[in-house]
Amino acid sequence: MAKPQALAGALLLVLVVSLAATEGAHGICGLSNDEFKLCQPAAAVNNPTDGPSSECCAALGKANLSCICRYKGVAGVWLRMYHIDAACAMALPGKCGLAMPSNCS
Repeated sequence: MAKPQALAGALLLVLVVSLAATEGAHGICGLSNDEFKLCQPAAAVNNPTDGPSSECCAALGKANLSCICRYKGVAGVWLRMYHIDAACAMALPGKCGLAMPSNCS
């Protein structure tokens, strides 16, 4: 029988993938897929750029940062699929001069 942790991890993965598929056309947290891709170079796992582009910052300025915080705990799964470093991604709003919500630590 599967261990409870493995089963919970598999369930979480299915939930995240389902959520991403459901929101895929519309994006996540107010970011369209195209806007999300604007920020990928600055948060890439391998050879990230020195900072986010102005286009990335403009996209993040329209995003729902509280929503992004909710993904922080499960971000590792889906961010790895896009070769994004979660720590770099969570630092992008600050690099764009945006303040993350106080409950997003």
